[in-house]
Amino acid sequence: MKNQHSAKKYRVCSRLIRGMIIVIGILIAFMACNKKDPADQPPSNRSGYRRISAEEAKKIMDTAPGAIILDVRTKEEYAERHIARSTLLCVTELEKRASTVLPDKDAQILVYCRRGRRSQIAANALLSMGYKNVIDFGGLDTWRYGTVRE
Repeated sequence: MKNQHSAKKYRVCSRLIRGMIIVIGILIAFMACNKKDPADQPPSNRSGYRRISAEEAKKIMDTAPGAIILDVRTKEEYAERHIARSTLLCVTELEKRASTVLPDKDAQILVYCRRGRRSQIAANALLSMGYKNVIDFGGLDTWRYGTVRE
């Protein structure tokens, strides 16, 4: 009788341990799948990178006329519509042409694209090239202050 009781306790403990191992395994797998890519972390968590709203960008444009407004979309997108006084420098040409188009690495640069992904890439690239005052304000999708055509 004592052996049966011990065997039953062993089976119960064994099941509990297996269940705990399974739960721990699931938790580990869940945590591994939910690891954040640095590019997906909030902008303030990355060194030097800043993202602001379209409203904040408009205020800067109105109060700092020397700020460079950088459009990093394609020539075709730029021709369709762009923010007045913006400079076109396609994100794919950034590394090759930045030093020519943007010679002052201390200038305030406001970067935008269509939705915000290319502007994020461009802003981070400019920061890695030594530009010090780069601010991403996303894309034209959130811009409510008018655009011009070429």
